[in-house]
Amino acid sequence: MDFIHSAFYFILVIGILVAFHEFGHFWVARRSGVKVLRFSVGFGKIVWRYQKSPEDTEYVLSAIPLGGYVKMLDEREGPVRDEELRFAFNRQPLYKRTAIVAAGPIFNLLLAVVLFWLVLVTGEIGMRPIIGPVPEGSLAAQAEFVAGDEIQSVNDRLTPTWSEAMSALFAAAMAGQQQVEVAVKSGDDVTSIKTLVFPEGVDLEPNKLYERIGLVPWMPVIKPVLGEVLPDGAAAAAGLQPGDLIISADNVEITEWMQWVDYVRSHAGVTIELVIERDGVRMPLVITPAAVQTDEGPVGRIGAKVQVPEDLLAYLQVSYSLPPVAALIAACERTWFFSITTVKLMGYMLIGQAPIENLSGPISIAQYAGQSASVGLTQFLKFLAVVSVSLGVLNLLPIPVLDGGHLLFYALEAIKGSPVSEKAQMFFQNIGVALLITLMVVATFLDIERLFQ
Repeated sequence: MDFIHSAFYFILVIGILVAFHEFGHFWVARRSGVKVLRFSVGFGKIVWRYQKSPEDTEYVLSAIPLGGYVKMLDEREGPVRDEELRFAFNRQPLYKRTAIVAAGPIFNLLLAVVLFWLVLVTGEIGMRPIIGPVPEGSLAAQAEFVAGDEIQSVNDRLTPTWSEAMSALFAAAMAGQQQVEVAVKSGDDVTSIKTLVFPEGVDLEPNKLYERIGLVPWMPVIKPVLGEVLPDGAAAAAGLQPGDLIISADNVEITEWMQWVDYVRSHAGVTIELVIERDGVRMPLVITPAAVQTDEGPVGRIGAKVQVPEDLLAYLQVSYSLPPVAALIAACERTWFFSITTVKLMGYMLIGQAPIENLSGPISIAQYAGQSASVGLTQFLKFLAVVSVSLGVLNLLPIPVLDGGHLLFYALEAIKGSPVSEKAQMFFQNIGVALLITLMVVATFLDIERLFQ
């Protein structure tokens, strides 16, 4: 069921993004006077088609929903009647061809703006950016951050949620800023400015950067009461039920949830003798946490979640929305941030300053799609916006076969005054295909490796 769920939302995501990308090419081509023969979402066998008349565009859905294309009238792809030559793509002036090719990725970026705008106008719920324990020696400790401080803004950018605060800090680091001003409010409502200093040559790999900064969200002390119990986990097999209170494990008193989590993680595959309280009655149980392989070695998991008190959840969460105009500005800023971050991260991976583990292939994207959809519509729209940005940026890279490669050829044509020869274009396109295949293989390999972790 998880596979079907993830596969469905992966196809939905790819279908929406590809359709919008190709619609950009289609719309600008039509406005530029180019005849469009076919608009296809997907490749392979055609499963649905519509064509008003033989002279109109054919709209197609194909069996493999992993791409799409817009087929335009073009002398390089077949004979064109004399009376239709003025509608052929290859006969258009350079500026029109450039606009048509650039429209696809630009429409993806515009889609991201629209999606972010929808999220910001309708509102999203996030975690209040309250700082937890600050590790000694971290950048946060050097800047004198204190547990319990609530982040208000980063470089004057308002950060009402934890994810917004971390995004702003990462953006500053990616931009090469060595000093970042963070406004925080203490428990007694006193606002102050902390200056976070990024040292020269700081590791920009996201996980390592997060650890180096040393800011973690505040976690309140929660009683070890079970909430949801997954049906196929060790907890269900042991007879644990929602509402059970963990009293002790192997005669060790358990007083709060994170103590219980740490105990389970350290007892992978090891039987634990429990004492629980259910409906006011204490009883013994035996449980053996499943051993799950991670980068840190095997850890124990039982397949159960904590029961969070509603008043505490209400305190930790914050609802964030903006009026339409302010939301549009913020949506453009978000799209720009994710675009620049994507380009910089690609550059850092290329020169070895960031590991290739940051790549996500189709399996990871499918998992993220399914997970975001499970959380709610807001998270799914945000995920869709981020992937749309990635698709737009990727297609603008100057790699032959991609839209950016065609734009590069057009730039050379503008400089030299004549088109790049078809032989040269074919040579570089073969190189581009090889690069893309290599990238896809590496990303898929990393996806498979993650599945086994």
